[in-house]
Parts: sequence; structure tokens; C-alpha cells
Amino acid sequence: MCQNHNVGANLADVLSASAQESPASVALIEGDRRMTYAGLDDAVTALASGLVAKGLQRGDRVAIQQGNTMDFVVTLFGVLRAGGVAVPLNTSLADSEVRQATAAVSPRILIVDPVNEAPDPELSCGVIVTGTPAWRELSDLSGAVDLPESQAEDVAVLLFTSGTEGVQRPAILTHRALLANVEALLALDDPVAISATDRSLAVLPLFHIYSLNAVLALGLAAGATIVLCRRFDPGSTLELIRAHDVTVVAGAPPMYVAWSAEPDLRDRLSHVRLLLSGAAPLAAALFDQFLTVTGHPIWEGYGLTECSPVVATTLVTGRPKAGCVGQALDNVSLKIVPEWAGGPGLTIDGLDDAEEAEPGEIWVRAPSLFSGYWPDGADGPDAEGWFGTGDVGYWDADGDLVLVDRRSDLVIVSGFNVYPREVERAIDAHPAVAECAVLGVPHPYSGEAVKAVVELNPGHSLTTEELVAYCEGRLARFKCPTIVSFVEAMPHDTTGKIAKEELRG
Repeated sequence: MCQNHNVGANLADVLSASAQESPASVALIEGDRRMTYAGLDDAVTALASGLVAKGLQRGDRVAIQQGNTMDFVVTLFGVLRAGGVAVPLNTSLADSEVRQATAAVSPRILIVDPVNEAPDPELSCGVIVTGTPAWRELSDLSGAVDLPESQAEDVAVLLFTSGTEGVQRPAILTHRALLANVEALLALDDPVAISATDRSLAVLPLFHIYSLNAVLALGLAAGATIVLCRRFDPGSTLELIRAHDVTVVAGAPPMYVAWSAEPDLRDRLSHVRLLLSGAAPLAAALFDQFLTVTGHPIWEGYGLTECSPVVATTLVTGRPKAGCVGQALDNVSLKIVPEWAGGPGLTIDGLDDAEEAEPGEIWVRAPSLFSGYWPDGADGPDAEGWFGTGDVGYWDADGDLVLVDRRSDLVIVSGFNVYPREVERAIDAHPAVAECAVLGVPHPYSGEAVKAVVELNPGHSLTTEELVAYCEGRLARFKCPTIVSFVEAMPHDTTGKIAKEELRG
């Protein structure tokens, strides 16, 4: 583990600290390419100097639309070291969506991976394509350029997130917030989350906060080696893990679902020390299956973009457990605010936590919290520093956090609350079910009805009547689905969450 955790006010300082400590250690692996910490630090400084020489001012935004490559890492940290604000964009956005995103944050430039077609002429900013002369010129302009000094409260990253309102908005993440989460994760010691001897797989998209901060920045701060993977494929990713002796895998539930069908899984994961899961709830049956087949538990965590991102993890307790996300990081405070207490507009002062097993909205207070949404910091933490996440959970008998659902996904059947995740857990336990999603749909008598969308495991069959009967043995009748739809494949977003909006459409 990096010995110097007091690395300064800029997230890019984690890289320079590790480069100073272990310059010859390998920082990045991409295919056959290797980049040492010294080489990466030099490349980042060269790009930062080029950006400043080209006129980038402190606080200027730079949009980034690159895959999981060395170029992304150099661009991200180069922008930060130059005093700019990085705006990572989903690599699968359509031109119209890129226009919408750039219009929202007004970047000076957009840096993109090589493309076959010309840049969108309707963009309001300049475009630089990696690998082109314009891109290489940025690193040739370094000369004698003075780089600005950052302050901890300077904006570092803007990340688009649906937040608590379901509408994409750029969350404002400062250097202070990002570094606070990295330092809290570095402090975990039983088990250690990451160390200089680890090789960490970065297969989840780096434009997402989970991979950007809790994999990339965390790994670089620890002096570890990051193995970059452009896209997830079950077989080839397992081969990559074995070929590079990967020891830490940060994944999402669909990755583990796909791997569970692969042969020789125990052998192919033999070098792995930690299997981590986040971004979406992990089915208890999948947890049990992986432990049985591989001998490895899956350490589950909970986070959100607005908290940079990790809030809680089973790594805190050292007790991996199906169906829960452990306890809060040392610098994170949590409250469970029950429904009767008034919801997200509630003043927290004087309110006790909800009783054990009583669900309520999860509220967070932490130095890793965001500073509201761009551009004016609206809807950020309240005057006491608390932020209502919009997620619903409860404490179990061990004091661990159990996620229930999003408040916005709540289904109300004849006045009774139905949390889709509770129904999904029951359905997921059926041996024929690979994945499911539960939605509320309008109903003329009960207000809403419970609908289940189900993907079956290969070679299995299941009828609506059989599934409903199965649920009735495990759930109150009002929680059971009355409508069941079977699909060949469940849609997912880039972080592995089931894309419920597509199912509703």
C-alpha cells in the first residue's frame, strides 16, 4: 500500500505520490502494452502542460469520451493536473446525446477515441481525436509551463447521474470528495481493499464513478497495477485474469451471472484474492453459487455517484454475507429515515434511526459527498451535511445494511407498499430464473399491480401460474406478481443494472 496517503489537494496527486515511491512499478497494462508509474506520471504532466499551453484555464471543462484505455487514464489525470474539470461521457452515447451533454456543461474541448466518421458539426466545442496529430501535439507543447495549484474544494469531475429525480444531471465532485473516498478505502485492513502487490481488473466502464474512483484512482493511490479491459466477455475476461494474475476483481452482478456458466471457474480464478460487486444488488443464490463453485465469497458494496461512490461494504466488517452490503466506511455516517418521518425533505436533527428491520430512506453524511448538481450546486447536502439518497434499506440483526429499493420504484397496491427488490429476491431464488425485474403498472382497482419480467436459465421452463404460486409461498399476497412477462434476455445499462426504463417502454 502506498505509504503516503496525505497526497495533496488534487486527485492527480495520488499518481505522483505513487510514481515518486515506486517509479519502475507497472501502473497500467493494456493488451501487450505496459506503462510504469514514472512513465504514466510523465505522460499526465505532458498532457496537462499541453492543455495549459493551449489556453485551458482552471475550472474549464474537458469532456472525455474514451474507452478503458491508457489514453483515458492519461486524459483524465492530465485534465485534473491542468486544473481543469473532467467530464467523462458514456462511450455509447448517440450524437444527439453527446450534443445534449456538452450543451449542459459547456466544455472547452471534447476528447474522443478514434472514429470513422467526422466529428458532429453541431457540437459547440472543439473535438480532439486520440492518436491524431492534434492529440500528439498536446503532449509536445509542454515546454516551460506553470501548472496551476489546485484547492481541495475545486471541482474535479462532473458525472451525469439520474440522482434522486430520475433525470440525468451532472453531479459536482470535488477533489476533496474523491480523495476522501479513496483514503477511506485505503484504510480498510481486514481484508485490505487494495495494496501495491495487487493487480486490479478495470473492466467496468471508467466513465462510471465506481470504476473511475473505486478502481482506477484507488489502485493508483495504492501503487497497484491496473489491468485495463475494453469490454466484458465472459471467456476472454477470465483468460485475461489468469494471464495477468489478477488478484482483485471489481464487478457487477451480470458479470458473475455470465461467469457462473463458464467451465473450470475455480481454476481460472485461482489467483484472485478479492471478488467485489457493486452497482446493483447481488442475488443471494448467486452469492452462494460462487462461494460453492470457486471457494471465493463475493464482497458486496453500496454506493452512489453523489458519494464518490462507496458508502458501505462488507469489507468493513470482514464478513461477506449474502443479501447485505455491510457497514459504512469509517468516514461515512448513515441514517435510515422511516417513511412515517416525512421523507427526503425531513430535518434530521433529533430523529433516531429506524428500528432494526424497519425500512426507510438511506441518508448519508460524509466528506466524500458531492457539492450538488451542476451548475449551481442545487439539491446537494442539507445545512447539516446530510443527503437523502432516494434508496430504501434497513439494518439487519448484525447491524449490516440491507438494500430494499429505490423510493421512486415503490409500487403501491391498494394502499400497501411493495418494494420491487423484495419481490425480485423471492423470484430470483427459483432455480429456473436467471434474472428478473419487478415493476408497477397501472390497475383500475388497486391503483397499481405488480408485474414481473423474467429471464429463464437455459434449458428451463416456467409458467406464469407456477411462478405466481411459488411467490405466494414466500410473500404476502398483495406483493405477488399478477402479471408475468418472459423475455429472452434482460436489458442492462453499462454498469450492470437492469434497464427498467426499457422494460417500462
